[in-house]
Amino acid sequence: MKNFVGVVARFGLAAVWLYSGLIKLLNPLESRQAVQAYELLPSELVPTVAVALPAFEVILGLLLVLGLFLRPVAVLSGLLLLAFIAGIISAWARGLQIDCGCFGGGGYDENADAVSYLKSIARDIGFLALAVFVYVWPWKKLAIYA
Repeated sequence: MKNFVGVVARFGLAAVWLYSGLIKLLNPLESRQAVQAYELLPSELVPTVAVALPAFEVILGLLLVLGLFLRPVAVLSGLLLLAFIAGIISAWARGLQIDCGCFGGGGYDENADAVSYLKSIARDIGFLALAVFVYVWPWKKLAIYA
């Protein structure tokens, strides 16, 4: 059972990072709008973060697929997901109406409400659980360094 959980967590989390990172890298304007909408960074940092963050997500996904540094990647994934959850909570608490931009898109969204924020937070908690599973039960088959 641990192997099943480990493989699902490892490749599931890899798919999340690869998809979310690539979709943002392919749409840099939307990625920039998403980062800006959180109103957390100075405007001069937004373009850099809008490119660096999705690139980092792709790197995490590739490392998981290749089985490189599974536990450290799980820790980095967990920290990044906690930062995303904190960002969503912060935007919600400050009354911002935004689309999280987690899987492309993003920016201001007049339809954002408590339900949309709670869905994003719940989804990211699910992804955080995958990171925990990768850390606890890294599926080491086909891994180079777990």
